[in-house]
Amino acid sequence: MLTTIERRQKIVLMTEENGKVNVKDLAKTFDISEVSIRHDLNELGKRGLVVRSRGGAIACDKLVKELSVKDKHNENYAVKVLLAKAVANLVDDGDSLIIDSGTTTEEVAKALTNKQDLTVMTNGLNIAHVLADIEDANVFMLGGQLRKKSMSFYSNEVEQALSKYNFKKVILGVDGIDPEAGITTHYEPEAMLNRTMCTRADQVIAVTDSSKFGKRALYNVLPLKSIDVLVTDKNMPAEFVESLVALGIDVITV
Repeated sequence: MLTTIERRQKIVLMTEENGKVNVKDLAKTFDISEVSIRHDLNELGKRGLVVRSRGGAIACDKLVKELSVKDKHNENYAVKVLLAKAVANLVDDGDSLIIDSGTTTEEVAKALTNKQDLTVMTNGLNIAHVLADIEDANVFMLGGQLRKKSMSFYSNEVEQALSKYNFKKVILGVDGIDPEAGITTHYEPEAMLNRTMCTRADQVIAVTDSSKFGKRALYNVLPLKSIDVLVTDKNMPAEFVESLVALGIDVITV
């Protein structure tokens, strides 16, 4: 028997795949009442994950689809390199860092080559591989189960273990960034781990290209007010940048 969260996740994925869903079919699929399905769709609609329609729901064009690490490497690569250099400029010799999994954060790791005496923890297998070539970096790998689509590790034990550490900065990748939803990601364990990472660092640095603006993944990571620095490109909407600055967030554009 699926939990409510698991069922709603599947409903969103079904809506993405098919373009639309209806109450009767969903009730049969999950073997629950149509009343419960309507409640699910109403809640998902409120969160902007589907668009409620008569008798069902249709896909939300704001909901970003998850790509594999291999596919992500080819997206906006030149911009990612510029973003990575800007993030690297925020890192000082001797810093202790947590670097989130992802392809933009992988470029950040590559840009840290000339930094000295770094201590870096990551849950990204691809990122650990890059950091291994930096001679003057002390690298810690978060363990757990490997999620091959994102090349990253997750487990409840890892979240608990993080409570023993304190870091200067966390560098957080973004699947979606939205004025209402904040920072979002595709995978619930990733969202939970990201939140824990941010509690263990003095400064939260989020990095994303502007194509992620107005897009929402399924799970919330952080509200915008919890970010200290956002590194993005010059195509991020000016009004959004202004709203972040009003929240006291340092916005760096490349």
